[in-house]
Amino acid sequence: MIAAKVIDNIWATRKADSLRGLKFMLVEVLGGIDAGRIMIAADTIGAGVGERVLVCLGSSARKMLDQDDVPVDAVIAGIIDEDCHF
Repeated sequence: MIAAKVIDNIWATRKADSLRGLKFMLVEVLGGIDAGRIMIAADTIGAGVGERVLVCLGSSARKMLDQDDVPVDAVIAGIIDEDCHF
């Protein structure tokens, strides 16, 4: 799990059937050796642009969706309280 900041929405007008109904956000990794790395994460909790979030990666991300066959590598799993600093 990593900490990241939501920097934008991602719109996909055409996508695989298994991705329908998922909202995607562009996030930037905070801290660590990957700081500044940009990635796309499925949003399961309604995070907004500018919020700091917890992102699950890999098979843990797919478990957040209760489906192992969805082609997703990153899922927003929580919103970090504002009093946390990186």
